[in-house]
Amino acid sequence: MAVGLEHCLVVSISLFLLGVFIVMTQRNGIRVLMGIELILNAANLNLIAFNRFLPNTDVNGSIFAVFVIILAAAEAAVALAIVLAIYQQFSTVNLDEISSMKH
Repeated sequence: MAVGLEHCLVVSISLFLLGVFIVMTQRNGIRVLMGIELILNAANLNLIAFNRFLPNTDVNGSIFAVFVIILAAAEAAVALAIVLAIYQQFSTVNLDEISSMKH
């Protein structure tokens, strides 16, 4: 049995839904960032799958996937720096316990 577009889409939907579930339910800043990364990986999987299985399109999905990876790396670096600054200020990364940026 060969892996087809449908299989890739099912995995992508699963990653996306898991990422959305994590972002909506978790209050830990690091876990929320991990959920966002799962959502971006689901988008990458869609781009690569459509590029692979629909080769007659004018747009190359691999190029867009590389841009999403670069965006995810930049997002992770900036967001992790913000989480570390919040931890230094409030001694917690629990997003519910942070009421304002001034302490």
